[in-house]
Amino acid sequence: MENRFEKRATLSQEILQKITKIDEFKGLWKGSLRLSPQTLGRLKRSVLITSTGASTRIEGSRMSDKEVARLIQGLKSTPPKGRDAQEVAGYADLLGRIFDNWKTLKITEGQILHFHQILLNFSEKDRTHKGKYKTADNMVVMRKEDGTEVVIFEPTKPYLTKKEMDDVLHWLDGEMKKGETHPLMLIANFIFEFLAIHPFRDGNGRLSRALTTLLLLKFGYTYVPYVSLDEIIEEKKIDYYLALRKTQSKHKTKKEDITPWLNFLLDALIEQIKRAKNIMEEDQPEKLLSEKQLLVYQLFEVDTLSVSEISRLLNESIPMVTLKQALARLVALSLIERIGLGRGSRYKKL
Repeated sequence: MENRFEKRATLSQEILQKITKIDEFKGLWKGSLRLSPQTLGRLKRSVLITSTGASTRIEGSRMSDKEVARLIQGLKSTPPKGRDAQEVAGYADLLGRIFDNWKTLKITEGQILHFHQILLNFSEKDRTHKGKYKTADNMVVMRKEDGTEVVIFEPTKPYLTKKEMDDVLHWLDGEMKKGETHPLMLIANFIFEFLAIHPFRDGNGRLSRALTTLLLLKFGYTYVPYVSLDEIIEEKKIDYYLALRKTQSKHKTKKEDITPWLNFLLDALIEQIKRAKNIMEEDQPEKLLSEKQLLVYQLFEVDTLSVSEISRLLNESIPMVTLKQALARLVALSLIERIGLGRGSRYKKL
């Protein structure tokens, strides 16, 4: 695997520039993020819905993001019915676990089999093979808008699946420990190899995208849960399949070259950082507010308000200490200004 990796990955100037751009933003996000924990929580919940909708639609689901949101909200009381709903429920569960527990999750065979079980947990049609490698040949297909399918490539045979998965997992573990190869190169190689093997009867595409998210988080790209990569891939679905097809055409030959796939992944990640940058730089400071801070801010339609007047308008639902902290935050963000000092001070919207 190591020799194959060296041969099939060429670090051109263009690829190096893309990697540098992504890594620069990685540092920027960590160093200058002003978003409140509450806002980040809201963004993460939103991305869970958007990513689940996008990733399942790539594979043929017809559920809109609104339908996905309703389904996720009602999961505790109502089990999902029908193929689309069951696949949505499984992906949302898996992605939510990755968002919450990525620091402790490892990329091992046991973990990947467990991920597959979670992914297909609600799916009635997949009950017998969830969490198990395939036992029959499968194809990588692209589903067109009209429902027709186009074969992209034929993956690894079932009898070779475990060996090839063992090989790529052993290689990834060794490279991660050595730390000599750039993380984005490792991710591109691992995910392409995973898709080329296509180790499961169903769920390979969805699982590959969940694994991409996990690996990005493991390598410190901590903005990933706040901007949906799955949505970007859905928007570029034709390019996604073309890149896989071009790369697969030379797979396991003497001319192996993952450049088409690597370029696709890097371009998708660059689009992701553009959207993450918009969240950071958007000229809407109210996006930086917590729910309680937003409640206070929305009261400022009148001329001026005192602390006691704000408290009364909110039916004293916010403790005075929290209310004063909220006002200080609004002043710091230049959304309101303080007039006067002490008990007589009032606040006005800027």
